[in-house]
Amino acid sequence: MKTRIAVFSDVHGNLSAYEAMYQDSLKQDVDQYWFVGDLLMPGPSVQKVWSLFQKMAPQVVVRGNWDDLVVRGARGLMDLDKPSHVYFARLAQYVERHAPAGMIDNLASWPLHITKQVGPLNFGISHNLPQLNMGQDLFPTKPTTNFDRLFQVDSDQPVDVAIYAHVHHQLLRYANDERIIFNPGAVGEPFNHWPSLQQDLRAYYLVLEVDETGLANINFRHVNYDRTTEIQRAQSDAVPYAELYQRMMKTGLAYTHDDELLTQFNQRYGYADEYRAFAKQKRQ
Repeated sequence: MKTRIAVFSDVHGNLSAYEAMYQDSLKQDVDQYWFVGDLLMPGPSVQKVWSLFQKMAPQVVVRGNWDDLVVRGARGLMDLDKPSHVYFARLAQYVERHAPAGMIDNLASWPLHITKQVGPLNFGISHNLPQLNMGQDLFPTKPTTNFDRLFQVDSDQPVDVAIYAHVHHQLLRYANDERIIFNPGAVGEPFNHWPSLQQDLRAYYLVLEVDETGLANINFRHVNYDRTTEIQRAQSDAVPYAELYQRMMKTGLAYTHDDELLTQFNQRYGYADEYRAFAKQKRQ
């Protein structure tokens, strides 16, 4: 008996990439979907992304750091100490305005880590480390000892295979004891610091096939999609920081921590004041 699993993460509100990934997964005859965090922001299509997510009904869901940012920002709890915090807060305000009923609470309920047995293998799934969904300890070039921490989980059975996301790089590597680690890459925002590799901006995800013996097949998928359509969606939906999102669609580069550039946009559009008014209303 074989089980085919589509593992995906880091959609970041990019509906065009997400739809392409989903259509490709249907051609792969997958039996299950596992989502490894970061569904929304900075992309514009909140309701449609959520509708597709509900349609896919993943059997595994874990909470990413951007999912936490959505929840905190939508509840009016974000501080504005840094330009990037204003960026997260104003985007989350946009999500809250477009969110279907119950969506924010649903995101807040997602766990940080799940263990799941398929065939003879026990999988451990988390967005980053099992109890920490942020940080750069698991960037692909980090030491193997960092990755050993993926297997330090409370479970009746030891984890055989670890799956994480967060760093937007597809990856297969080994822990020091030779247990396997996968990263499916990013559906909406693939990253690579090497320029010629960064030019591949397709939607990335992973298909695993598990049989009665173990891992029968590993398929890292790259799915093309129309980035012009996504740019047009950002324009028509008036998402905050639309210009930066459109630039990212063309370059593949993110501007999340470019304080100088974000400050320009925050001041130009009064995003901090808009969020303060929103947060005040939430507290009333």
